[in-house]
Amino acid sequence: MKDYQVVGIGNALVDVLCHESEAFLAEHGIGKGVMQLVDRNRAAGLYAGMGPSVEVSGGSAANTIAGLAALGARTAFVGKVKDDQLGAIFAHDLRAQGAAYEVPMAPASAEAETGRCLVLVTPDGERSMNTYLGVSEHLRPEDIDEGLMSRAEWLYLEGYRFDGAGSHAAFARAIAAARGAGGKVALTLSDPFCIRRHRDAFARMIRQDVDLLFCNRAEICEMFGADFEAALAAASAQVETVACTDSENGAHVLQGGQRWHVAAVPTRIVDATGAGDLFAAGFLWGLVNGRAPEACARMGNLAASEIISHLGARPEADLRALFSAHGLG
Repeated sequence: MKDYQVVGIGNALVDVLCHESEAFLAEHGIGKGVMQLVDRNRAAGLYAGMGPSVEVSGGSAANTIAGLAALGARTAFVGKVKDDQLGAIFAHDLRAQGAAYEVPMAPASAEAETGRCLVLVTPDGERSMNTYLGVSEHLRPEDIDEGLMSRAEWLYLEGYRFDGAGSHAAFARAIAAARGAGGKVALTLSDPFCIRRHRDAFARMIRQDVDLLFCNRAEICEMFGADFEAALAAASAQVETVACTDSENGAHVLQGGQRWHVAAVPTRIVDATGAGDLFAAGFLWGLVNGRAPEACARMGNLAASEIISHLGARPEADLRALFSAHGLG
């Protein structure tokens, strides 16, 4: 048995969540429902104009790892923060969930700050993210502990972390260490705009190194072609397992020439932030516990439904109890 069931690598961010109107998005030139990268000055200007907010540790892969840790999985996370107030919040919150987090902080003297994501939630529950990556952007190969990677059953990589000069090399080092020790690799595509920025790198990694691909409808169509069915077929021809969410239409899982469709869990959406992250957490929890693909997807949908029922991307309910209540104990 390996020390860790899942080790995640991604952006280490603190989410600053606020309910805002469609008019606020238009006034500030914010694209609805997508993630936009912003610099420190833009982040400061938006923050000044926002209403009352809630600060919650976030980051896509970090949310997945936190969800897995809350379920009882043996997890660790790799992502950079600064020795500042938000960095301390991030590290404390992740460790409090039960995940290992031992990445050295950037010194307080560093120019860049801990990354933050300004999440504007409109009345329909959709989230529009404005991300200042800060020191999280500077993940480099030397930040990758090859010994840690070799002790993981699964390496979970966040597509958003492809933004950054050293990140591709850092991912390559992590993949080599994990696969060299018999581990497997999961990748989440994260966002259509992220795919456009790094299409060739994504394609190469998927073709050569990925065993499990997480995505949603927009992402898989951006990566493999506009037609959804054709995109699913193309992805499954390259990857052992594809887990694709489709909003209120549930999720599709393809593996070994078989396909399962699992219905969504009817939920009143308060904040869609983290839905895909917690779907991945539920799915991976099922996977590392030997569950069949359809059961994994059901767990993913249940975890996603819990997250979108409240503000923030970290679980508030007992996910294992939720699974058990639906016959997935």
